[in-house]
Amino acid sequence: MKPSVLRDLFPSCHPVSDMFLLRPIILLSMGNKYSFALRKLALLGAIDDYVAISSRELGTALEMSQQSASKRILELLDEKYIVRDLGARRQRIKITPKGVEELKKEYNEYRRIFELSDQVTIRGVVASGMGEGHYYICQEGYMKQFESILGFRPFEGTLNMVVDPEDAGKLDVIRSTDGNLISGFTCDGRSFGDVIAYKAKIRNIDCAIVVPERSHYVDTIEIICQFHLRRTLGLNDGSKIEVKVDF
Repeated sequence: MKPSVLRDLFPSCHPVSDMFLLRPIILLSMGNKYSFALRKLALLGAIDDYVAISSRELGTALEMSQQSASKRILELLDEKYIVRDLGARRQRIKITPKGVEELKKEYNEYRRIFELSDQVTIRGVVASGMGEGHYYICQEGYMKQFESILGFRPFEGTLNMVVDPEDAGKLDVIRSTDGNLISGFTCDGRSFGDVIAYKAKIRNIDCAIVVPERSHYVDTIEIICQFHLRRTLGLNDGSKIEVKVDF
């Protein structure tokens, strides 16, 4: 956007220094045009099924002209956020999985703003894993990075926790943050992928949630710690625990 246009939009702004303040506003408006339309469609039920809606009706919901609403529909189609069925009488629109993911990202950002502080608590129960944690954690390529980045050398294994259904949405919030990158490497001709580690605590004991690049789990998290957590905390399969994750 040219400085002259900025002056027309925001006449009170200094042409150079205030441009940095305007940048977040400009970027937000660029992404918000899609999310606003997706939210309106979702409220009509377009996540679960096709909804019949005309360009005029969508324009009314988005507070824009019919022509602009038609253009917005085409943009959403181009971005593959929606699919459209042109019936005999009315068009029908449904939000795609990609569109749903965009809405989830926005939802998680609002949760971080309004609900979460610099720490989130995840509740669940201890469970047995697939037995792969020991093999991967023992790799020296990971161990050195864990010690350097997390501040401790992990016990050679992971604690698996199945997250309570009501806290499952918090996993998306955690994954939307940067975390600590543990870079992949090659050893003896075998490649080991990147791992993201999120610093956490269990009963004031430092630990970390690790999310491998090729994770098999959806509602289960793997936790590393310098101690054998099952022995140290007296945990068994089915034991209830709380993990406090730092941002």
